[in-house]
Amino acid sequence: MRVAYREEPCRTALNRVKGMPFRWSLNPYTGCAHRCTFCYVRAFEARADRPSDDRYGRSIRVKVNVAEVLRRELARKTWRREAVTIGAATDPYQPAEARFRVTRACIVELAASRTPFSLITRGPLVLRDVDLLTEAARSVAVSVHVSLPTLDRRVWRATEPGTAPPGRRLDVVRRLSDAGLDVAVALAPILPGITDDPARLAATARAARGAGARAVWAELLHLGPGIREHFLAELAREWPEELGRYERLYADRDYLPAETRRAARDAVRRAAAGVSARPRPAIAQLPQPLQLSLAI
Repeated sequence: MRVAYREEPCRTALNRVKGMPFRWSLNPYTGCAHRCTFCYVRAFEARADRPSDDRYGRSIRVKVNVAEVLRRELARKTWRREAVTIGAATDPYQPAEARFRVTRACIVELAASRTPFSLITRGPLVLRDVDLLTEAARSVAVSVHVSLPTLDRRVWRATEPGTAPPGRRLDVVRRLSDAGLDVAVALAPILPGITDDPARLAATARAARGAGARAVWAELLHLGPGIREHFLAELAREWPEELGRYERLYADRDYLPAETRRAARDAVRRAAAGVSARPRPAIAQLPQPLQLSLAI
């Protein structure tokens, strides 16, 4: 698939987030060449009247000035150095990053301002920035969350067509951990009837821990408007026998019931807890800068 890159300046870099376990997000790109069939960003694209079907991922908007804008925002007196999550909407290490290097530039700015941050990615290109990440981790909290929904190569090819294979992502976890970085693995999303077999979930969780993941977390598929149409069309093509199940499960909801989601998360957590994580070296910490106070 040919991808067109549009270099577009942005007005803001940091986004305030609600309803998530973090308050601030940063996305150096809009659109993602990974083209995962279940990607919830398709819903945002649909609302913005941009393609969310098979055309999604063919046009990537590059925020070419995002690091400069970020520097100004981090320098504001009102900024309290709250944790920032990079890649909550689009992968910061999708193929475009090899050329444009805007994610790397943002990491430089976050580290310089001593702002803690985390990354969410499926991209092995994150290994290019191990030098920056380990240096930043000497003064602020840094974590990398590698998305790995399954080890099943057929499922991977059908649902994550533009991503690195599962084994390659486990290698990424291993190498990040060996560099001393805090790494977690996300088994997300879990697909009912396709990747929710307890034995397979446990195998993925154990493999993640064995590769060095400090934590393993999971979430079931979200199927809201804008995502539902494309995902169900792909499901009908790849797993037609499952289509009826999904139409029933998600007939009047975007998420499965809370108790169902909780049970899946708990099962993954128990499986991961039964395996000791691969040891990782400690990163030497820099002393915190002194804060001087004036006596009046």
